[in-house]
Amino acid sequence: MDSGQLALDGMPARLVRTTPARLATWAGCPRRYRMTYLDRGTSARGRAWAHHTLGAVVHLALRALFELPPAQRTPAAAAAQVDRHWSAEGFRDPAQAAVHRERARGWLADYATDLDVDAHPVGLERWVSVTTPRMVAEGRVDRIDDRGAELVVVDYKTSRTPPTGADARDSRALALYAVATRYTLRRPCRRVELHHVPTGEVAAWQHDDATLGRHLAEAADAAEQAAAAAELLDAGGDPDTLFPPRTSPRCSTCEVRWRCPEGRAAAPELEPWALLEG
Repeated sequence: MDSGQLALDGMPARLVRTTPARLATWAGCPRRYRMTYLDRGTSARGRAWAHHTLGAVVHLALRALFELPPAQRTPAAAAAQVDRHWSAEGFRDPAQAAVHRERARGWLADYATDLDVDAHPVGLERWVSVTTPRMVAEGRVDRIDDRGAELVVVDYKTSRTPPTGADARDSRALALYAVATRYTLRRPCRRVELHHVPTGEVAAWQHDDATLGRHLAEAADAAEQAAAAAELLDAGGDPDTLFPPRTSPRCSTCEVRWRCPEGRAAAPELEPWALLEG
């Protein structure tokens, strides 16, 4: 699949613009999609969650670590980046925040211990995009590595459970990032990796043209469905019919649950620190 050919034959006058985050929101709950991206004059931001804060700190610290010269990417420097970017937002109290701050310091120090000092990222929080005959897909990649013959998409995870190779294979976001990285940087990119920072485990998948093409087609289908629903909404369509709620345990942490009776009924409200590990 030549990404350069994606923008040529059969291009419609108007393309759907999307991101992996928008696609994931649409797939997870159409009502949340509407309230987050389409409703006007309403803030979607809810309260802070400690596990989100922890994940954000780890991402910021890793970006800062890789901005250092290779010889300076030491375990001590990695731990120091946690201190530099720390936030206690969402934690129960200073004592709980201190425990998780020290835990994150250990994660980063261990991660740096196993680093290839000659690793050469060509992108940190890099924005990439690709234009296909049906959509413009874009997003920000945590890290893009130069592995000689190819570029590799790296995504950091701080979840309780380490991801698997199947997770890397099935991730629509990673597939879109790979295609968009190839399109943006004009280098081969097929390998995607999920780096589980707490354990240092890496789940990887090597895509081919068929698997990337399948992900692109499914993403375009979803993007067009969401765009069609938005157009009908603008024309006066019923929002609850076009964007029905899709309840799940995730309703406990949904940022728009305060506007969604079905979501509040489906899952109990949790404390902001409830999803921390340990």
